[in-house]
Amino acid sequence: MSAENRHTGGWLRAVTMFLCCLGIGNLIAGEKPGFTDYCQRLEHEIQGRKHGFLAGNVTYYVGGYHASWKPVEDETIGLTHPFHHDLRARGAALVESEISGRENTGRGNDYLSWEFYKDTRVLYGSVIVDGKTHATPRPKSMRWRPDKMICVYEVAGVTIREEKFIAANDAAASIITASKPVTLQFSGHSFHTRNSVSSRAAIKLDASRRALLILEGGTMKSRPDPDGPERVGPSVYSGMTTALSASRHIAETLETRRDENGVQHYTFSVPCDREGTAVAWAMHDEEPAALEAVEDIIRNHGPMLAAKTDEMNRQLNEEIPWFRCPDRKFVDIYYYLWALYLMYYIEVGDGWERENHTQTAVNNFLGMHRHDAAFQIKVGAWTADKPRYAYGNVLTWKHLTRNDRYRELPNGIRMISDNKGVAWHSGAYGAETSEHVLGAWQIYEHTGDVEFLKACYEDHFEKLYRKRLANFSMNEFELAETLEKMARVLGKEADVKHWQEIISRDPGHIRLMLDQRWEMNGVPKYFAAPGNGMLTTNGFWAMRSPHFPREFAAAMVRTWALDREKGFFGEFFPLAMSRQSMKAFATEVDHSFGYTPDTAYFTLDGMFRQGLVDEATELTLNHLAGYNWHDEWEVPVAPEAYERDVTLFGDQYSNFNAGKILLYLEGFGGLDYSLPDQNFTIRPAVPRCWEWMEIRLPIGDQWTTVRYTRDGVEVRGCPLPVTRAAVEK
Repeated sequence: MSAENRHTGGWLRAVTMFLCCLGIGNLIAGEKPGFTDYCQRLEHEIQGRKHGFLAGNVTYYVGGYHASWKPVEDETIGLTHPFHHDLRARGAALVESEISGRENTGRGNDYLSWEFYKDTRVLYGSVIVDGKTHATPRPKSMRWRPDKMICVYEVAGVTIREEKFIAANDAAASIITASKPVTLQFSGHSFHTRNSVSSRAAIKLDASRRALLILEGGTMKSRPDPDGPERVGPSVYSGMTTALSASRHIAETLETRRDENGVQHYTFSVPCDREGTAVAWAMHDEEPAALEAVEDIIRNHGPMLAAKTDEMNRQLNEEIPWFRCPDRKFVDIYYYLWALYLMYYIEVGDGWERENHTQTAVNNFLGMHRHDAAFQIKVGAWTADKPRYAYGNVLTWKHLTRNDRYRELPNGIRMISDNKGVAWHSGAYGAETSEHVLGAWQIYEHTGDVEFLKACYEDHFEKLYRKRLANFSMNEFELAETLEKMARVLGKEADVKHWQEIISRDPGHIRLMLDQRWEMNGVPKYFAAPGNGMLTTNGFWAMRSPHFPREFAAAMVRTWALDREKGFFGEFFPLAMSRQSMKAFATEVDHSFGYTPDTAYFTLDGMFRQGLVDEATELTLNHLAGYNWHDEWEVPVAPEAYERDVTLFGDQYSNFNAGKILLYLEGFGGLDYSLPDQNFTIRPAVPRCWEWMEIRLPIGDQWTTVRYTRDGVEVRGCPLPVTRAAVEK
């Protein structure tokens, strides 16, 4: 294609002619989807089912407490567990690592207190009606939305309603109304957890501004180093100010006391009626900033809540691909997973946390995880504003490599940690970063941004893999190819030669490597079976390699994926371990992680890539309906895992599920595009039970519509030449 056609109206005319020749559709103006109130659409009842969860930037809210889906504490009126978490620590303490050299974990790693929020007590509300106190009532209803939680209580004939949310300024508020005049009594205490050793908190009242200010301080038990001893150091909030406020005066009723551990306790009461009362919380390193945040949200809680709703709806309408199909359940799952993915975004701007990125789980420990980033990076590639929602998912890891914080094995493999923050990393190393390379290349293909590619490559990818490639499910051949392509785009010809020579990519050699692992250790029709007999879904993951023999994939799926007696088909697909192996491996951990979301993504993704359309689509529908939809509650769920008996386990709002988003776009939709190469490829895999499916996605500065029906695929508004890839039968 000529330069004129690439950069002028001549290019548009050429693309139009190309599409018409294909019979796929005509190039017309992009069709931006009409507005949908996704916050309203995703609203659902969670009382007795899930704890509450809200997210700001560095503020989070957990309402009540469920231990691995087992209710321990109900939510109540007020703000039970708001907490500040800007990744200055992994848990609740700031202790220095004692490891020397590159594997020093820095300051803030902690193998204790990941769920420290569950011990906080901020504003627990009770209701006084006709002189009688009704302590911390449980909600009759608690409804979750991405922007807020709505709780309703019935107390002594009085209906109390509250809306809880986190504003753009990272303050949390509860807006409370009562059908009859009542008194609300709130109590709480300064930061202190089961691992606290001492407290030096100080408390004061600013009566004129209706604010209670707590200067947090104290020491905590911590274990900063893997297999290291338990030590004591400053609490994560030492020197920070907690600010509490209300829309009614609190000075006349405020009572405070300091207990024998130095913990500051407080209680105050405020009236509440149909006009409403608001209470608020904020935390900051500087007292004036914390005070200003709670004052702002108290004064402007209505507009700030509306702004939060508008922003969440904007993201779900404008930043992600639009998806529809005939079955509403699967549409709701799609948007629920996207909502969590977006809610977890954090921007700290300090230390090793310079870039905006998503995270994984509130109920475990916040932060991005190296393993989970393998698919979270690729999800970001499909957003509209990629500098904000994609780049940081890759580049946040560069700080470890550039600062020589990695483990180097005797064979030259370099691995970075599983998790990190402002000045710490977890000290748990692995090789999944090779998948980050592939995800970074996809972001480049979706943007053509050479500067982004350069930032990923220099002092990061080229440094990590200079001596030896890391292998994640046989991806080393694709890794070498991608590093070569990166070097070529960046004009680094010496590196091009290096990556060509670092591993043999001769087709015969690659096939030999694959053949040697087929039916290993006497396991028929299975890839890379371990010698100990523990067959997990990992064997399926190698199907994601473009070099994996399709005949191997077809045989393995027939023999192991669809088998309900010895294979991986349990109550739904896939079990994390084959039924055959379950008989021998039955520890508590084995039982807890009976089904996991990452294993499902890697397994099903490989089937789609192999063109096993019928199997991939049916098994994906089966998985989504079994894993991410609760039939009894009729709501979407995102659990960390299911136990073998299909009991819900682990975190309740887990971004560990993000890979399923790719099963919609790259699986069902079969979408792939490259701005540098000027192509848009469709390899559709629409489930047979769906009469139609439609995806609209942002490419460049316009929306492309892809409509799938039994009659074929129609593409409208695409700025790229479109090709429909054939699917091998």
